[in-house]
Amino acid sequence: MQFKDIPGLEDVKKTLVASVRESHIAHAQLFAGPEGSANLALALAYATYIQCENRGEEDSCGECASCSKNKKYIHPDLHFVFPISSTKQVSKDPLSALFYKDWRNFLLENPYNNLVEWGNFIGAENKQLLISVDESRNVIKTLSLKSFESEYKIMIIWLPEVMRHEAANAILKILEEPPVKTLFLLVTNNLEKIITTILSRTQKVFIPAFEDTLIAGYLREHYQVDEKKALQLSYLADGNMDKAIRMMSEADEDHQQMFRDWMRMCFLLYRKTSNLIELTEWSEMFAKLGRESQKNLLLFGMNILRETLVYKYTATSLVRLPQEDLTFVENFSKVLSDEKIEIISAKLNQSSLYIERNASPKMVFMAASFQIAQVFNQS
Repeated sequence: MQFKDIPGLEDVKKTLVASVRESHIAHAQLFAGPEGSANLALALAYATYIQCENRGEEDSCGECASCSKNKKYIHPDLHFVFPISSTKQVSKDPLSALFYKDWRNFLLENPYNNLVEWGNFIGAENKQLLISVDESRNVIKTLSLKSFESEYKIMIIWLPEVMRHEAANAILKILEEPPVKTLFLLVTNNLEKIITTILSRTQKVFIPAFEDTLIAGYLREHYQVDEKKALQLSYLADGNMDKAIRMMSEADEDHQQMFRDWMRMCFLLYRKTSNLIELTEWSEMFAKLGRESQKNLLLFGMNILRETLVYKYTATSLVRLPQEDLTFVENFSKVLSDEKIEIISAKLNQSSLYIERNASPKMVFMAASFQIAQVFNQS
């Protein structure tokens, strides 16, 4: 992983590069960012830059022996700790080192993945993934050895917020006074769940969520997604790169057009008798969509309603929408009061929960349609 592989976040990258070039590398750093942010990716790129044999002004060279190994996450002086549980393959005394092959493949597939996806990847079967006290003891043992090739030994700990309390306490001493040329890079999605004694021993690196334009550009460049679809996905993802990537396979539909047609049918339901037939046919089409597509349509609707409420009070200054969707919001805001927006949004959220719980999508859609139609027709 190199800095150039990560879209945007230039200020953070410059700060990290400067710390290396000026020899001001903090021995324990905490990369804090929301789920789906670049916190793990930046930690990986930072480690690659530190261990690079021919560093450039802004990035690692990508060609030296060290970079070649880090590209595959097999550098002997780059170590990992991450949440695990017992599985069919590792049924007793699980440690991160026993899952390294899976972990490397997981990172190569998508460095923005989350904990649930990691559990599915290793076949954890809904077991709780944790970092145990045995893992902490293994960290101390591993870092007590001399480095093999690089000037620095680097330990990346992914999601320290799921460390058992005794596991966190076990690494406090080495975290505060590590062996010479040893670095800790902790990567968290939730600062509030990390014990204060660890927080006090680390230098914080705050990573913001991705901007919509960065997600859209990444999807176009890496997954050849067309511009319109990339913009819709980035909007739905709300700064979460992992979410945007996962939604791609279920995002062939035009959510804007579908939601607009649905709202039109609801609005006309009590004004046009034939509209009931159209709505019934539409509910059957909705039922044939994949579950994620059904949820994405409802999510898009909730986001549109949120933007409609924002638009009513700020015009376009805070609205995160492309022009086509903005026109829809402008028209929507003319027929919906604040109270109606809140009620319809609650109906969509409730429908999404029903879909998540495997309720009949056709029944969910029809029930929501009649409820929304009643809201439209309230005086």
